[in-house]
Amino acid sequence: MVELTTFDNLHELTTPRRILKYVMVYCLEGQLTLTIDGTLFTLKSGDVVTITSGQIHQFRETAAAKGYILTFTLDFFAKDDNDIELIFHNGLYCHFGMNEVILVDKKTIEEQLGLISSELSEQPYQYLISVHSRIKLILVAINRAKVSRGDEIWKPDALFLRFLEAIRDHSTYHHPVSKYAEMLATTELKLNELSKIHAGKTAQNIIYSLMTSSAKRLLIYENLSVKEVAYQLGFNDPFYFSNFFKKQTNLSPSQFREQYEI
Repeated sequence: MVELTTFDNLHELTTPRRILKYVMVYCLEGQLTLTIDGTLFTLKSGDVVTITSGQIHQFRETAAAKGYILTFTLDFFAKDDNDIELIFHNGLYCHFGMNEVILVDKKTIEEQLGLISSELSEQPYQYLISVHSRIKLILVAINRAKVSRGDEIWKPDALFLRFLEAIRDHSTYHHPVSKYAEMLATTELKLNELSKIHAGKTAQNIIYSLMTSSAKRLLIYENLSVKEVAYQLGFNDPFYFSNFFKKQTNLSPSQFREQYEI
């Protein structure tokens, strides 16, 4: 549901992992290096990076770093549409691989993380409500840091974010847009409208984009053949999968995999 750990246990996280939870990594002091979906990030004191549910991440060099890893599920945090919109505000937790290192106000972040640590350790009356509120304060602080440095404000729609989550949860089924519209009690027209507004793509292309992200993760991190990757993603024909992947990335699955050495 919600967990806060320190860098003291980073040795347990040096192998790639993929969890369906939202992760925030904060560097208190020193320097930390990690990869997220194959991209390398370096955090220094006061830096934070967010990792979206489903992204594969791996901690590497620590250089005597100290800090916190905050992990929580969407079910725990998203009590209403406002919560859903906050977690994705300004691309904070983005499904399109837009992770970035953000320098934040240390005093605010460290104070709230310290209080969350105390709440989870002592578990006083209504401690989860308190933790939820403090996570909101942390996300607001990160968004303020992004706005202060000149980032354009992007306010998402909760329905669009539910659409992204549904695609991720059903990535092997190859559902058409109409099926997702049915799941979300809306229309294809509405999903296409929101997809164009928030991502500049059709709803179908959003589906293709997230399927491609899943394929990339398997190709980079899993010791699977291209055929096995295809089957794991619900493609009955590996040749069709290869053509699909090349159309999305301009590279064959084998060519894409050759770029990475884990």
